[in-house]
Amino acid sequence: MTIQQAQTDVDQWIKTVGVRYFNELTNLGILMEEVGELSRLVVRKYGEQSFKESDKGKELGDEMADVLWVLICLANQTGVDLTAALEKNFEKKNLRDATRHQENQKLQ
Repeated sequence: MTIQQAQTDVDQWIKTVGVRYFNELTNLGILMEEVGELSRLVVRKYGEQSFKESDKGKELGDEMADVLWVLICLANQTGVDLTAALEKNFEKKNLRDATRHQENQKLQ
């Protein structure tokens, strides 16, 4: 699935099953909630926090997909082509960070 196909599929789902998009501010809040759930799982899986019963059975990929879903919703409702935006972001990083990371002694 391409990013563009994901944007199309999410839009179709929202307009049929989901009825309509939540407004942009609501979706921003939902995005923050989903990022928090992802953070909670990563902290428990890779960090020093222990799992609680309510954390068990949650999957990292599913939490990442929840974040991606809401991000796609925000892109769709604000007219952002995520493929074009990501391509432009790669260009920016390639110019700005061409040698920065290789020269970073902390990464050696």
